[in-house]
Amino acid sequence: MEIHKIAVIGAGNMGHQIAMCAALAGFQVRCTDTNAAILNKAIQFADHYLNERVQKGKLTEVAANQARENLLFTASMKEAAENADLVIEAIIEKLDIKRTLFAELDKICPAHTILATNSSYIVSSKIADATLRPDKVCNMHFFNPALVMKLVEVVQGAHVSVDTVESVMKVAQKMGKTPVLLHKEIYGFLVNRFLQATRQEALKLLDMGVASYEDIDTAVKNGLGYPMGPFQLLDLTGVDLAYHVGMEKYRESGDPADRPSPTIVEKFTKGEWGKKVGKGFYDYE
Repeated sequence: MEIHKIAVIGAGNMGHQIAMCAALAGFQVRCTDTNAAILNKAIQFADHYLNERVQKGKLTEVAANQARENLLFTASMKEAAENADLVIEAIIEKLDIKRTLFAELDKICPAHTILATNSSYIVSSKIADATLRPDKVCNMHFFNPALVMKLVEVVQGAHVSVDTVESVMKVAQKMGKTPVLLHKEIYGFLVNRFLQATRQEALKLLDMGVASYEDIDTAVKNGLGYPMGPFQLLDLTGVDLAYHVGMEKYRESGDPADRPSPTIVEKFTKGEWGKKVGKGFYDYE
């Protein structure tokens, strides 16, 4: 199926960047959020980003104007999704909220619409049966920051049709991304399974008092050659995201080992969620 119109549900850090990627690639994009402040921030970002790219010579004024024309922000999910060929959900990592959203989208969207989740851990089979189109529900996982990172993980669970996967892969390619296809569902997909192993060990070392988070980051960057340390990455992706992902896994498994690290719980409780709020492990004020 040819995809021309894309709706992005959630205008936060990931959502508004995914929407911009799609608009720059020539898709007609509508981005929505229930939070007026987040929606306004996304609008300001879009205008600033495109102007800055033009000023730096990275984008022509014609291309920037076209991308902005392609991108509409709206507070109405119905307006955003009712004519979409593809919906990309980029909201909080809570399964019950996603299921409620997908059930609503299933009623709003045309029968041909593909419903994709940008979730970094929750597999689409846990969401698909909330709709009447499980064959058109899949994972399309972008990486943060979506405007910079090339990789997109597309996951084909047993319920997902070949046509759905092929359409989503083509969209990612048209956005200038490098998609990889997972032929079966697995917790954390590909990249996050590697990152999670490093993150868990880093948090364990910190909780044990073996070294400071600064020195752990320094060791990982200079000893392993990573572009940033695990705590810098946590600040970038969001400590709140790490908390919610851990809690979702713990609720599902009941295994105390799956609970978020004490350090993550403490940071989450304090509201120190990372770069987006100005403070996480590091101070960004």
